[in-house]
Amino acid sequence: MEILAVTIPYYSEKLIVIGLLFQIIAVNHKKTFFMILIIIGILVLITGFALQKNPEFGRFAKTIRSIAVLIMVAGLLSKCIVQINAGQIGVKSLFGKVQNDVLSSGLHFINPFVEVQRLDIKTQNYTMSGIHDEGNQTGDDAIRVLTSDGLEVTIDLTVLYKLLPSEAPRLVRETGVDYTDKIVRPLTRTKIRDNSVYYEAVSLYSNKRDEFQQRIFKSIDEDFKKRGLILEQLLVRNITLPQSVKATIEQKINAEQDAQKMQFVLLKEKQEAERKRVEAQGIADYQRIINIGLTDQQLQYEQIKAYLELAKSPNSKMIIMGKGNAPVILDTKN
Repeated sequence: MEILAVTIPYYSEKLIVIGLLFQIIAVNHKKTFFMILIIIGILVLITGFALQKNPEFGRFAKTIRSIAVLIMVAGLLSKCIVQINAGQIGVKSLFGKVQNDVLSSGLHFINPFVEVQRLDIKTQNYTMSGIHDEGNQTGDDAIRVLTSDGLEVTIDLTVLYKLLPSEAPRLVRETGVDYTDKIVRPLTRTKIRDNSVYYEAVSLYSNKRDEFQQRIFKSIDEDFKKRGLILEQLLVRNITLPQSVKATIEQKINAEQDAQKMQFVLLKEKQEAERKRVEAQGIADYQRIINIGLTDQQLQYEQIKAYLELAKSPNSKMIIMGKGNAPVILDTKN
């Protein structure tokens, strides 16, 4: 306690200066492992110098100073070695000036005074939806647009995009790392509103949906490329029409279904009438052929053949021919 009481006043001014220096650094930089090691190393170094003048502990001063130097070197090395994870790149800045070269994934040895901003280059998605907690924003974040017929349509949309690595320094320099909120969201919503005025509400809901999606994709893609972003896909997830328009469309669909049903019934009845006509024509043709082909002699011949077959029956019979050649058949068993 006496040693501390002697040494601390001696270095109080230096400690105050160092403390102010660390406060300035803390304001402009994040607290990192590098800063912690440097602070610990400086404190250990001060302790080593303080113990140097004490006869009892002076022999440990050199060892303590060596440990302090090792701690600061370790902190410096921790600042010089940077790891960039897979799917990321590192954008370097020195005293606020963004450098044009980027760091790819892996370990890198850099200037300890260089700050590295890690950016994601994988495919990202930004969803704007009217369903609560489904999109990137809390609550109803759907896009409400006006169509050419003056109706308000609600659109749910998902944007798939990624950062172009070679343009990352320019993007950080001109926009910053929060480019999703500064570029992706406002630009997408604006382009959708600008292009929806060329379509009617019913067309957007039905046959013009793909054309509308391709049109806004082309418009957004051009602006994204100018800012270092790549638009991979634009997904129009849902288009909600006003309730009055939806009721009109449902009535139209029901009427079309009823008309198709009536056409089916009429076609079925027509086919049945055609079947009956063909059947009647067949009967008439049969009767005509019979009337033409059968003569009196043919009928008499067929009649005689029938009598002969009847006579061959095991039952005893007597056949009496009448005046009109009409037979009378009697069973003689009884």
